[in-house]
Amino acid sequence: MLPRVKIYFENGSIGSTTPSDDGVVGLVATGVAVAGKFVLGTAYLITSLSGLTALGITSADADVNKTIYKAVKDFYTEAPDGTKLWLKGVSDTVTLAQMMDVTLTNAKTLIDSANGAIKILFAVKKDATGYVTTITDGLDADVTAAITKAQALGEYASDSKYAPLFVILPGRHYSGVAADLSDLGTGTFNRVAVMIGDTVASSNDAAVGLLAGRVAGIPVQRSIARVKSGAIGVASLYIGAVTAENGSPDVINDNGYITFRTFVGKSGYYFTDDKLATAVTDDYALIPRRRTIDKAYRIGYQTLINELGDEIPVTDDGTIPASTVKSIQNAVETAIENNMAGELGSDPGNSTDTGVICFIDHTQNVVSTSKLNVKLRVKPFGYPKYIDLYLGFKTATT
Repeated sequence: MLPRVKIYFENGSIGSTTPSDDGVVGLVATGVAVAGKFVLGTAYLITSLSGLTALGITSADADVNKTIYKAVKDFYTEAPDGTKLWLKGVSDTVTLAQMMDVTLTNAKTLIDSANGAIKILFAVKKDATGYVTTITDGLDADVTAAITKAQALGEYASDSKYAPLFVILPGRHYSGVAADLSDLGTGTFNRVAVMIGDTVASSNDAAVGLLAGRVAGIPVQRSIARVKSGAIGVASLYIGAVTAENGSPDVINDNGYITFRTFVGKSGYYFTDDKLATAVTDDYALIPRRRTIDKAYRIGYQTLINELGDEIPVTDDGTIPASTVKSIQNAVETAIENNMAGELGSDPGNSTDTGVICFIDHTQNVVSTSKLNVKLRVKPFGYPKYIDLYLGFKTATT
């Protein structure tokens, strides 16, 4: 086995718009090659909607790649120009599950082409001529198959590339009946989100570009459902054939999917929640928790890789000197603090709480095992999802 640094995610400890590298996104989309401009299977990096011009992809209704144009347009509706978007086209015979399959050269090679820079991956698909849809639990069965594949893809990026990411999938061919949907909360897919709803009525797809753009344009700790961030930047949104507010967004949300909602007294549409396809008791059940821990993972890896193969002095009893332990711990904590300022839930009333703790047991016998175990903890923010206001009259005695 080659010398290496391996990081294990620990679970169960919680119990329940400036462009930056945190918002680098990948898009896998079905499309058609454009001679001399757009080659299927090739990765392209763009930073604005205008970047599609060089690829020969336009907004024209007759454009064979209008599905790609819409997805990218939706993305930059929410993400600011300058946000990096890696794009790869595949044949329309490729299913969502095949796009996500780590054993195939679709999303996997896009991740490889971006050299691990992608933190958020989403997919859009146009049905091939003659495509037969099989509806299972209110969605195309291909979506369910893709969820499993997307989780494995995310784990590959984390375990093999040391570049964790999460995936946004479209809830394709939604039946329009929220009660038909399965409960994603019974799954264990904490690197996958599924979205239902689109900018056009009766769509077979979903406006996943809007969601990916919103995520890319906010800090890692921020919820897409944060009302202060403002409404989604489009005038009309639909769930199935009806406007989003009439499409049972509460039922869709309760089943673990992301969709659109409205608020009385506020204009525009908002995202319902940050849910990933896993149980609410999973520490990484929400997108901001997933993004926060993934960023800490990347920083921890980049810091600790510098210690790989270095000489560690030992005491007479074979343990690690306190000064050495402290030096490594400080290096990791400082790196997290410097790169995640404002993104961790530190206690404002405690000046010593930085939101990060690195611990190394000095009694480890590195001489005999050649292994150094390091524990890293970062503190998440809380997200008030239910607010109860108790209202009454004030009198002279109350």
